[in-house]
Amino acid sequence: MNTITRTDFTFPGQKNLYKGKVRDVYNINDKLMVMVVSDRISAFDVVLPKGIPYKGQVLNQIAAKFLDATADIVPNWKIAVPDPMVTVGRFCKPFPVEMIIRGYLTGSSWRTYKKGALEICGVPIADGMKEHQAFPEPIVTPTTKARDGAHDEDISADDIIKQGLVSEEDYVLLDKYTRELFQRGSEIAAQMGLILVDTKYEFGKIGDQIYLIDEIHTPDSSRYFYLEGYQERQDNGEQQKQLSKEFVREWLISQGFMGQEGQKAPFISDEFANSVSERYIELYEKITGETFVKADVSNVLNRVERNINAFLADQH
Repeated sequence: MNTITRTDFTFPGQKNLYKGKVRDVYNINDKLMVMVVSDRISAFDVVLPKGIPYKGQVLNQIAAKFLDATADIVPNWKIAVPDPMVTVGRFCKPFPVEMIIRGYLTGSSWRTYKKGALEICGVPIADGMKEHQAFPEPIVTPTTKARDGAHDEDISADDIIKQGLVSEEDYVLLDKYTRELFQRGSEIAAQMGLILVDTKYEFGKIGDQIYLIDEIHTPDSSRYFYLEGYQERQDNGEQQKQLSKEFVREWLISQGFMGQEGQKAPFISDEFANSVSERYIELYEKITGETFVKADVSNVLNRVERNINAFLADQH
């Protein structure tokens, strides 16, 4: 399977390489970030042992499209997409928090609520809500941005400001941008017959200017429901039909894996990896309204390296 599960390139002007769960980010002279979106897949903060064909291309191309579709709300880091799996952008100093926004009570928020919690990240939640029910208005539930394999931790807006993670002035803007981006994402999703359920945004700064960074509105950072039949399924107490990575989490749970200490990730067959790939491609087509064109992966590492080098050479 011609997937990228790791990269170790050396580019002119390269200062360092940061490897995230899915992305390898090359710092070029503190000026540019070259982000290679690998085919790695993570769940429960654990990177699974096999790559998913075309996953990196799907994520990179969806993110590029939505960065362009929201650039009027807040400037973003993207400069160019020199390869289907690569975005090159401005080097920003990231804020150490992720801005998570939820339109519906689902996923981890539902799991927390079900245990009796009536607030998340300092935001009160009404009693008696059902799974997958819409909040009266979207709620922002930030997390700290964990380094090196640790789990992200829920945190309230007050604590973010109190701990000096983000200044009050900046946090007000992050909250505003998060809500406006989610509103735009929800409108675009609705046109495609989808509901944007929840998502996360990351921001950084260059000087005094805030930029939207990383990926947005992809199946790795967002959850989508099908709009058609949503209310009917809710009324009947049925599970919602969703396009997200949740089905991978559900499969892992069924294999007895939840990323807890001492647990070993289950074996992933080629057949399962291909079925995950098909789901990602389906999501791409559903969310963008475009047919997915598979890039040539016969020598994928060489292709990616060649395209990045050609782009960097053009910058001089």
